[in-house]
Amino acid sequence: MGSNYVFSLQPTFTQGLILGQLSILVLLVLILKYLFLDSTETPFETSSYHPRVDSDVLLRKQRISSHSTAESLDDKAESAEWFNMLLHQIVEIYRSKLRDGLAGAEGDEVARKRIEDYANKIRPPGFLDHINIHSVDLGVSAPRLSNARIKRQDCSEPLSPLSEAELDLSYTDTISLALSTSYLFNYPMPSFARLPVSLTISLSLFKSSIIITPPAPTASTPVVTLAILPDFTLDLTTTSLMGSRAKLANVPKLHELIQHQVRRILAAREPWRIVLPGLTSVAEVRQVMKELKEEPVM
Repeated sequence: MGSNYVFSLQPTFTQGLILGQLSILVLLVLILKYLFLDSTETPFETSSYHPRVDSDVLLRKQRISSHSTAESLDDKAESAEWFNMLLHQIVEIYRSKLRDGLAGAEGDEVARKRIEDYANKIRPPGFLDHINIHSVDLGVSAPRLSNARIKRQDCSEPLSPLSEAELDLSYTDTISLALSTSYLFNYPMPSFARLPVSLTISLSLFKSSIIITPPAPTASTPVVTLAILPDFTLDLTTTSLMGSRAKLANVPKLHELIQHQVRRILAAREPWRIVLPGLTSVAEVRQVMKELKEEPVM
């Protein structure tokens, strides 16, 4: 009768097989938990990795800045050069506002803190731990527009009202963001373990065609609409480090995931609507869009 039981005082082949499988599972759990995952309350206190911006950023800044200033306003082939100069000044104003008008390391710290607060405000708390922003580079350049193509309501009439304008946009800059956080594992219990992740994300190139649509003369809430065509080019450079004690560097799938998510957000973005001063207000446009069940103006 004793031979009918799986477990007995004398080891059997079945017992050895079961114990072998269990020992392998326990070994895998221990490797994952103590080498890659982090179950401490403050995982980043034990991490020696702090992402930094690429050391070639200063050289890229000088190259981009010199390229921007070397463009001649007398170049007749660039019909949108006057607008590029205006756009560059507008972008510089936004950079200054983000830094509270402060220069140097003090301004960088203000921008870093603001971006960190915003990142933690929108993060999903059930999946990501607190996000630490280590460094931010706001860039030195601005998007450039070229090859304006005018489309009118009546192509046979030169003075026909403007229907829309299509332009090519190209943006190359040193914008980068270095951060660290942890992915939370909530099984078998909440915050059972953490997977520390450190990232540095840099913009290499963004190219797209944009459509500028003026308001109709009879529009009740006239706005200028700006839309990005979905077939744009986005090139991001990412460096990553995953794990606690044993670390995985520059995981290709993580780079693909980040680039895919950024592309998805840009492709799904509603057109920007610019309210014309004196003709309507943001509140009126919001109300109209609410009635049409569209997203509000940003």
